[in-house]
Amino acid sequence: MLLAFTIAVYAQQEKEVTQFLGIPVDGSKTEMIKKLQAKGFQRTEIFDLEGEFNGRDVYIGIATNNNKVYRIAVMDKNEYNETDVKIRFNNLCFQFANNPKYISLQDYIIPESEDIGYEMTVNKKRYDAIYYQRPLTSDYDKRHVWFMIDDDSYCYRIFMYYDNEYNQANGEDL
Repeated sequence: MLLAFTIAVYAQQEKEVTQFLGIPVDGSKTEMIKKLQAKGFQRTEIFDLEGEFNGRDVYIGIATNNNKVYRIAVMDKNEYNETDVKIRFNNLCFQFANNPKYISLQDYIIPESEDIGYEMTVNKKRYDAIYYQRPLTSDYDKRHVWFMIDDDSYCYRIFMYYDNEYNQANGEDL
């Protein structure tokens, strides 16, 4: 009976990792690349993959710890000006907030009047948002997607991260 319970709990944990395009953020990098190639992404020399995601051209990076995938990083291929990246960021907030697969603990919308270039450069403000994948369990904080605005001399991109905290380094190699 105890063995059956242990197997059931383990199987439930396996199902409850962050997903990217319906693929669990788990397993080896080679397996993940194959699964994403099956979704239409192509290998590239600079990043692991590139393709289209949520209507945008993106680069995909796959991060591992002990050969287990713990993060899918999605970076916009194209740069935006301040107005356009604010619209893009707010649109992502709206999409996540209205998607029943996600929940957020706060509102991240950037006010239209906010000068993000000034805030990021002078006040070192960071614009990011985090959403948790449902179902919410006691470990909901280990199943999240977050994104941020990255700036490079007033040229902006959105970086998005699908994290599986179960596979991240936690000091075991120290």
